[in-house]
Amino acid sequence: MKEQYYKWYSQQLSTDIEMLVYGDRGYPVILFPTSMGRYYENKDFKLIDSVSWFVEEGLVKIYCIDSIDNLSWYNKAAHPSERVKNHIWYDNMLYHELAPWAIHETGVGKVCVAGCSFGGYHAANFAFKHPDKVSHMFSMSGAFDIKTQLDGFYNDDAYFNNPVDFVQNSSDPALWQMKIILGTSEHDICKDANIRLSEILSRKNIPHWLDIRPDAVHDWPVWREMFPHYLSLI
Repeated sequence: MKEQYYKWYSQQLSTDIEMLVYGDRGYPVILFPTSMGRYYENKDFKLIDSVSWFVEEGLVKIYCIDSIDNLSWYNKAAHPSERVKNHIWYDNMLYHELAPWAIHETGVGKVCVAGCSFGGYHAANFAFKHPDKVSHMFSMSGAFDIKTQLDGFYNDDAYFNNPVDFVQNSSDPALWQMKIILGTSEHDICKDANIRLSEILSRKNIPHWLDIRPDAVHDWPVWREMFPHYLSLI
């Protein structure tokens, strides 16, 4: 597989951000790491290897972006309002820098977003906030209620980055066109979170697939099975 490393100064974040990119053509897929994970995590845990065929055949181009979770949701040294604001800068980077980059490079009008565990939150939050930029959302063992990271604090900024809340009041028609998969498993610690989000989507008649895998837990082996399956559906 062709692998490229990028590091650039993000105007939105006012700092450097890093990324690994796999492939030279195909459908653009932005892939997030897990909690506080780095841009190379999905490579290290063989998630990229699990989809090497799709990359080598030119079907997808995967953008493994870094996280700033240590400065946002997991930054216990900062007031919760600052955690949310830091995430908003990250969201702005994705919307104004990375998504347009991927769309321009591949010539595809929208991106697919995906992630495992807390990366599933990032994928869902970005997709549901910005359906004008996202065609497919694949969450694998994601958790979607960000209130658990805010120590009881909640404001409008938090609301608009908490999918289980803002999706209930969304009316963007592009949401109904998005291909959404909520992947989880029988013994996944996040299974209930996926069932809850599925119920929210179902009440709004938003098409999606709640994929509950049998005899599996919240870990990389099941994610390495899910990811190629989901990419095959693009």
